[in-house]
Amino acid sequence: MHIEHLQLKNYRNYEKLDISFDDKVNLIIGENAQGKTNLMEAIYVLALTKSHRTSKEKELIQWDKDFSRVEGRVFKQNRSFPLEIILSNKGKKAKLNRIEQQRLSDYIGAMNIVMFAPEDLTLVKGPPHTRRRFIDMELGQIQPRYIYHLGQYQKILKQRNHLLKQLQRRETKDPTMLRVLSEQLVEHASSLLERRFVFLDLLRKWAGPIHHGISRSLEKLEIQYNPTIEVSEEENKEKIETIYLQRFQEIEEKEIDRGTTLIGPHRDDLTFRVNGKDVQVYGSQGQQRTAALSVKLAEIELIHKEIGEYPILLLDDVLSELDDYRQSHLLHTIQGKVQTFVSTTSVDGINHETLRKAEQFHVDNGTVDT
Repeated sequence: MHIEHLQLKNYRNYEKLDISFDDKVNLIIGENAQGKTNLMEAIYVLALTKSHRTSKEKELIQWDKDFSRVEGRVFKQNRSFPLEIILSNKGKKAKLNRIEQQRLSDYIGAMNIVMFAPEDLTLVKGPPHTRRRFIDMELGQIQPRYIYHLGQYQKILKQRNHLLKQLQRRETKDPTMLRVLSEQLVEHASSLLERRFVFLDLLRKWAGPIHHGISRSLEKLEIQYNPTIEVSEEENKEKIETIYLQRFQEIEEKEIDRGTTLIGPHRDDLTFRVNGKDVQVYGSQGQQRTAALSVKLAEIELIHKEIGEYPILLLDDVLSELDDYRQSHLLHTIQGKVQTFVSTTSVDGINHETLRKAEQFHVDNGTVDT
């Protein structure tokens, strides 16, 4: 799989861009604040319909413009097809094969990507929402139905929290509607949890051996999923639903008192352990970065296993954050099999065959020269 061509219109500091890419490695070189990350972000948006940097889509539209458009041509499963994202004040349109998709779950997954940026190095030591977002983004690409359940869950969760605030302030006293919303929420929560369990089991199988190799066989990586209910990963959807409903009954008064939903996938987390110790708490920075790198490399292999093709890899200004050994391991792993975009201010100090053969693009104030 690779992206053959990209066109931008009114996207951040790009008024207009029309560019073709190499199917192996593309080096995006330029000083800071010139548009390297904007170019990487545009590819991310084309794949996932949203930015990894901001939730405010109006920031993606160039100043004083009414819309922004990202178009690309992707080669996947022996065929080439167009993708298009249009952002405006009226909302967002996603087109696959020039046909607008009414549901994002019908669009996401057409182009698969793995992003590795400096902030991803905080996957292990950062706040829980970064790990939940990681699961949602990667799982959504290989299981579009997950995106549907996630969207419905978030919609009902918002309604339920609003009602809990009303009950907390005594603006309403009848909890009947709360119980109805709980049942609706549980239907989607159980689907999300069941799918997350399966995903984490696959991720472990890839990340463990990769981490073992990067650490020169000195460390063992374990990844544990921490749900807000007492449930094992072997439970089916029906059993998870039953446990959720029972728990919601038990904590109803507590949730009303707090005015918010206290359990569910939106509060779950992951724990990374190296040689039995929580690496978030006890690990060195090197161990934390090795764990994050292992997970990212595992994503690549997991997606390949699930869809039969390697995803596109975006390395946004991350090589300078890795030492020589981890750099070499990363570049050696992807060599010759993954279309890769590497953004950097300079290639000085990065001495690897993969980059010596790369197509180079120089970015300067929203223009790109080869």
